[in-house]
Amino acid sequence: MKKLSDLQGSFELHNGVQMPYLGLGVYLSKDGEEVINAVKEALNHGYRHIDTAAIYENEEGVGEGIRQSNVPREDVFLVSKVWNTDQGYEATLKAFEASLNRLGTDYLDLYLIHWPKGDLSKDTWRALERLYREKRVRAIGVSNFLKHHLEDLLDTAEIVPMVNQMEFHPYLVQQELMDFCSSHQIQYEAWSPLMQGNIFDLDIMKDMAAKYNKTIAQIVLRWDLQKGVVTIPKSSKKERIKTNSELFDFTLSDEDVKLLDSLDKGKRFGPDPDNFDF
Repeated sequence: MKKLSDLQGSFELHNGVQMPYLGLGVYLSKDGEEVINAVKEALNHGYRHIDTAAIYENEEGVGEGIRQSNVPREDVFLVSKVWNTDQGYEATLKAFEASLNRLGTDYLDLYLIHWPKGDLSKDTWRALERLYREKRVRAIGVSNFLKHHLEDLLDTAEIVPMVNQMEFHPYLVQQELMDFCSSHQIQYEAWSPLMQGNIFDLDIMKDMAAKYNKTIAQIVLRWDLQKGVVTIPKSSKKERIKTNSELFDFTLSDEDVKLLDSLDKGKRFGPDPDNFDF
C-alpha cells in the first residue's frame, strides 16, 4: 500500500510531480454559483486537487472558485481535458488555450485526452507532448484508455502518459489494466468511484460501513487510496465534500480490501471506451 497521510497527501508521478491523491470532481456541477461554491468550499476545507473538463462547461466557475478561495493558484493541482471534437494536433492546442482562458490561469497541472479516438489521439498526444515540453502543463495523461488503446498510443509516443483516469469502483476493478499501468509507471485514477450512486444499495457495503463506523462513501474512497488509486468524488454539497475527505483516521484490513476486490463484475455505469464516439 502506498503511504497515506492526510487530505493534502499525494502520489508521485513518473516525472516527479506530486499529484494529490484525493480531489474534487465537478462533473455535472452547474457553472456559476454551484461550482464556484463547491470549489471554494473544497479548497478552504483542505482539498488541493480540482478536476474539470471542457465538456463539463464549468471551467469559468472552477477558475472563479479557486480565485475566491483562500488557496493560492500554485497550491492547487488543476486538471482539465480535451474533448473528442477538439482532438487532433492543431485543434488540441487551440482547445488548451481556450480552457486556460476560461479557467483564468496560464498553466495546468494535468491535461488529459478525455476519450480514445484511434489514430487521431496520436496527433492529440503529440500536442500534449508539445505543451508539456513548453512547460504549459506540469503533467499529461489520458482518460478512458484501455490496455489496447495505451499500447497503440505508446507505439508512437515520446512521453509515456503520467495518468490514466478510468471508471473504477468495486464492480469494475480491471486489475489487468491496473497492472499494465503500474508496469509503465502510469498513475491510475478513479472516476465514478461511487458507481453513480449505486454503491449505496449494496448490503455488503452497509455491513462494512457499520463495521468501521464510517459512511459507505468513505469506505469506497479509502479502498481506492489503499489500492494506490487517485480518486475524485464529485459533490456540490458542503457536508458531503467534508465527509468525503475524512478518510485518514481508519484503515481497511487486507481482508476487507480483498473482499471489495472480489465484487468485480466488469460492470460499467458509464460509457464503454470501445463503443463511445461523441
